[in-house]
Amino acid sequence: MQGLHLTADCYGCRCDGALLLDPEQLRRFVVQQTTLSGLTIVGEKFHPFQAADGSAAGVTCALLLAESHLAIHTWPERNAVTLDVYVCNYTSDNSAKASGLLDALIAGFAPSQSQTHRLQRGEGGAGQTLALEQLTPHSAYGTRLSPPLAQMQSPFQRIEIADSAEFGKVMRLDGAFMTSERDEFFYHECLVHPAALAHPQPRRALIIGGGDGGSSEELLKHPSIAHITLCEIDPAVIQLARRHLQQIHRGALDDPRVRHVAQDGFAFVLEAARHPAAEHAYDLILLDLTDPQTPDGSALAADCYTREFLQACHALLADNGALVMHLGSPFHHPQRFGLLRQRLSSVFRQVSPYTVYVPLYGALWGMAVASDTLAPRGLDSGAVASRLRERGLHDLQYYNAEVHPALFALPNFVQNLGA
Repeated sequence: MQGLHLTADCYGCRCDGALLLDPEQLRRFVVQQTTLSGLTIVGEKFHPFQAADGSAAGVTCALLLAESHLAIHTWPERNAVTLDVYVCNYTSDNSAKASGLLDALIAGFAPSQSQTHRLQRGEGGAGQTLALEQLTPHSAYGTRLSPPLAQMQSPFQRIEIADSAEFGKVMRLDGAFMTSERDEFFYHECLVHPAALAHPQPRRALIIGGGDGGSSEELLKHPSIAHITLCEIDPAVIQLARRHLQQIHRGALDDPRVRHVAQDGFAFVLEAARHPAAEHAYDLILLDLTDPQTPDGSALAADCYTREFLQACHALLADNGALVMHLGSPFHHPQRFGLLRQRLSSVFRQVSPYTVYVPLYGALWGMAVASDTLAPRGLDSGAVASRLRERGLHDLQYYNAEVHPALFALPNFVQNLGA
């Protein structure tokens, strides 16, 4: 009987109204999403209701699955939908398929607000659930999470913060793992310090995304940093991070050197590039973004991976400036890694890809420093050690003088991606 039970209550649904009233249109949508999720339909029932005057009044449907069931009830008078997905995990783990199906259904109904619950049935116990993130259509990685400390549907994404035994507090956006208290330094230190240490004296920085505050916290360790523009499209991420993720940002979100801009990063950068000004000459630009596309097809940050955007970032860099971004997993996302590396090379004279294993992501992760002049690969361990001492960077957990050149030592299969 061990399995995963998911429910969602969706309010203010902005989908086509017929999806809440017409059993045939609802059937096409539900069957398509269930099939795409990889679950197996073995039976179905769609029952329309009528109001006293004979008008349509909602639909109840149930799909019998080889893995268990899906049940939906629409409330057109409230623009609301209730969803219920249960899968058995006795012979194989169907959790990722169930999570993907629930996410796809929620996206299709497009609620302005939603509330989800995850219950591990049978052997799970202790109110925890195995939360899985789909790395590819064929692979997933996850960890057990306690009931959410906070969850909300912002105008941009679903935000969840929950406790875990291994990672401490974990933030997820639209079901994707973003950061955790206990492993954030793997990602944030390696995103920030290779480029920041290579720069002789970084003073001004722009961060696109980064609402958890981790990259800001690492940048502020450099004594020359005088100003950071933190451009985060979703203020709710910052609000929840302030409340729950103090061990990640350590007050950086409220440091007077950090200026908050609640705007789409793509629009902010293109507008700044069209109107050059002294305050838009950045020594470092960090793209601390969600993935360009998730397995369910959503792409909140996709514009910020385009060549047009990278060209605009290039225009905002000061002399000796550099851009840093992540490229995804070279194993799970080799095409993305190679394509982004090629795009960077078409805009910048020097592109230095590197890798770091990120425990929360369950994968080797790719990053790159792109610049016309800055060459972090050229710094040997002695030069890095000297700059670490000069800048008083003693409280790092991952990055050090020996790690710096090792980050840029790429396996052959990674060297060949996009080369």
